[in-house]
Amino acid sequence: MQAEAAPGDLEHVRAFVNTLEVETGDDELSSPEVLQAWLEARGLVSGGVATPADLHAARRFREAIRGLLLENNGVSVRKEAALTLNQVAGRARVALRFDTGGGARLEPAAVGVDGALGRLLAMIAAAMVNGTWSRLKACRADDCRWAFYDRARNQSRHWCSMAVCGNRTKARSFRRRHAA
Repeated sequence: MQAEAAPGDLEHVRAFVNTLEVETGDDELSSPEVLQAWLEARGLVSGGVATPADLHAARRFREAIRGLLLENNGVSVRKEAALTLNQVAGRARVALRFDTGGGARLEPAAVGVDGALGRLLAMIAAAMVNGTWSRLKACRADDCRWAFYDRARNQSRHWCSMAVCGNRTKARSFRRRHAA
């Protein structure tokens, strides 16, 4: 599935969530080595070696983010998402950093995969502050859950694609109503 890019750093978060194709179960993050390469390709980590534990943590983090994106789309999620995000922040040792220009940002003190996940977490926090976070959503279709950026003026999109997921959902609803 292809989706329009999200603005700025939020694109890294969207792409990270979309490393799992929910419908088919295909996981782009298939091994610790692939995870390391994916993070390096996006400038989120340099050097180091990802471990199986890192891969497990990254996948849990990805699904916690997906849960937040479902909430952005009006779907209630489990409370474990907040717990997972807090664990990632703790391992990454995310802290508020001030610069000489008068700005401030969240930044992880950890290196390796923990630091990379902390960078993604900081991108989420920045998007929450600047108002773009609520536009990043996960498709409501149970068999999709693809992350997309809602560019609709009134932020009313429910599906990643009206032509695919929206059409399938509406067709199922139509068939149920007319089958009775």
